[in-house]
Amino acid sequence: MDLTEQSGRLTALDRRLARLWRTAPWLALLVVTLAPPAVLGIVYLLSGGATVYLLLTLSAFPFSFIAAMIIATVLMFYRRSWARRMRDRLASDGITADEVEWFRSELTSGEKRSLKVMERQQPLLADAYRETLALRLNATRLTTNARRELLLVERRLGRARYLNAPDTAVLIQELNRDRARLEGLKQEGSSRRAEAEARLQMIEAAASRGASWAETNFMLQRLDEGRKNVPLGLETERARQQIREDTERELRKELAP
Repeated sequence: MDLTEQSGRLTALDRRLARLWRTAPWLALLVVTLAPPAVLGIVYLLSGGATVYLLLTLSAFPFSFIAAMIIATVLMFYRRSWARRMRDRLASDGITADEVEWFRSELTSGEKRSLKVMERQQPLLADAYRETLALRLNATRLTTNARRELLLVERRLGRARYLNAPDTAVLIQELNRDRARLEGLKQEGSSRRAEAEARLQMIEAAASRGASWAETNFMLQRLDEGRKNVPLGLETERARQQIREDTERELRKELAP
């Protein structure tokens, strides 16, 4: 894996793969549906009009269409899986405004509609809106990841308490510390999400009434404050890695003779 991929930044290969995945299911549907009947049709013409090839040509359509639908469905499944992995990689160092397009599936219908209208009518506000959407997506992912890690820590705590052995006291203490850290991350994520949603509403209101340059510039200055913070995705990854290392270290201590 190269440094560009590790950093979570978009590459030219990523964009080419995205275009390929967008067209692959529909291209497969077209080719697989038409290719077998077309080949049989050519054989029919070359054979001098043999009836058997005409029947094969006509009967090939439904079978090739069913096969094409299956192949297109499989390709769409793999496309969804690739897109999910791509989003996770992009979010590993924080989602930026330029990457919001890759996270449209995580936007609400209202956010998609508002962004589309602003991009067409008010490009400056659209930039501000896209920047705030990135903050909201980061905060949502931080909260979701913290909640998921909390469930894992709670399960480990339950297993440690079930053992009821003196040697598990240190492990329980470390897990309680991890739980407190994750609770703080979850609260921080919820707070930042609420702030981002408030900014989104402010920008939507400005767009609906036609904001002046001074109002828009003021909003952009406020949004710039969010860029100075450490990316939330990176904070989450650091917290997850720290928890994993702490837990593995304590487990090794418990298992050591």
